[in-house]
Amino acid sequence: MWTPIVAWVRRRSAKVKALLAAAAALCALVALKRMVKNPTHFFVASEAIHFLGILVLIYKLATLKTCSGLSLKSQELTAIFLAARLVCSFYLEGDIHTVLDFLTLCSTLWVVYMMRFKLKSTYIAKLDNMPLYYVIVPCAILAILVNPHTSHALPVRMLWEFAVYLESISVLPQLKMVQNAKIIEPFTAHYVFALGIARFLGFAHWIIKVYESGGKYLFLIGSGYIWLPMMLLAETVQTFILADFCYYYVKGLMDGKLIIYTPLKH
Repeated sequence: MWTPIVAWVRRRSAKVKALLAAAAALCALVALKRMVKNPTHFFVASEAIHFLGILVLIYKLATLKTCSGLSLKSQELTAIFLAARLVCSFYLEGDIHTVLDFLTLCSTLWVVYMMRFKLKSTYIAKLDNMPLYYVIVPCAILAILVNPHTSHALPVRMLWEFAVYLESISVLPQLKMVQNAKIIEPFTAHYVFALGIARFLGFAHWIIKVYESGGKYLFLIGSGYIWLPMMLLAETVQTFILADFCYYYVKGLMDGKLIIYTPLKH
C-alpha cells in the first residue's frame, strides 16, 4: 500500500521533501487541535511516551544483555533534567506530571546503572564522545539569564527553566553516537523515535497555546516573560533535531528494515 507513495517521495528533491514534511506536521497539528480540546493533555501524552521509550531500553538491556548503540551521556543528561523537573514539580504542582517524571527518572537511573556497571563491556565509549559540559553549561547560563522572573520561588523556577533547556538538547549525544556509528539497531531506534513523538506533542502544545492566545504568548516580553518564547524555541529546536532521525526511522520501517542506516553527516 505504501510502496507507490514511498517511491514517489524518494524521487522528489530535498526541498520538496522538506515541504512535504512541513505540510504533514501542519496537518498533524490541525488534527490534534480538533481531537484534543485541552492542550495540557499533550504534555501528559509526551511524558507517557517518553516513559514507554525508556521501557523499550529496559527490555533491551534485560533480555539482550547489551547496551551497544546506546549513549550513556544522553541517559545521564536525561536523568539530570528529570531530577531537576521533579524537584520543581513537587514544589509547584504535585500532579500526574510528577508521577510520570518520577517513574521515568527511576527507569532512566536503572538504565544508567546497567550501562555503567552491569553491561559496561558492551558500551562503546569511543563513539559516545560529546563532552557533557558542551550541553550543561549553556543551559545553566540560559536558565540564569532567561527565566520566569518572579519574586516567588525564583531558584525553583530557574531550575525548572534549566530542565526545559537541557531536555531540548539532551538527545544530542545519542544522535552524535548514531552519526559516528552510521547505524542504529532496532531497540535504540524505537527509543529515539519515541522521543521524537514525545517532543512533537510538546511542541504541539505550545503552538496551539500561541494560536489560541492570538499570538500573545510571543509578545509577553516584559517582566521576565521572554522565557515563554524561549521555551517555545527550545521545543522547536528539539523537534527539528529529532525530525531528521524520525524520517529515516519511518523510511526504514516502510522498507522493511529492522536496522537503520543513517546517512547523517558530522
